[in-house]
Amino acid sequence: MPVRGLRGATTVLEDTISEVTSKTKELVSKMLEVNGIDKEQLISIIFTATNDVHSMFPATAARELGLGDVPLMCARELDIVGATPLCLRVLMHLETDRGRRELHHVYLHGAKNLRDDLPE
Repeated sequence: MPVRGLRGATTVLEDTISEVTSKTKELVSKMLEVNGIDKEQLISIIFTATNDVHSMFPATAARELGLGDVPLMCARELDIVGATPLCLRVLMHLETDRGRRELHHVYLHGAKNLRDDLPE
């Protein structure tokens, strides 16, 4: 089965546990739903956060969605001048026979402008 990468991003209104939890769950759930992905297809998920997010690990929120047996990792996003603040990004690795062009990357809230080249 081919391995594919699926991208997504969102922003939080403020750096709080409840906001990071809510927005992480929303993004991950939407990525799975829009693409019809079953948890068993997931190989791993990498989360990154900008330097202004300190309240919690986004992976903790993903575990609350029942993804505790999927390898999850968090990392710090590069601190680039002019980058979108309070931003969470996701890279899912999954097994699927669908082609790259058949997958729909998901960008929510203040992160919608990160990839304006992708179809909705």
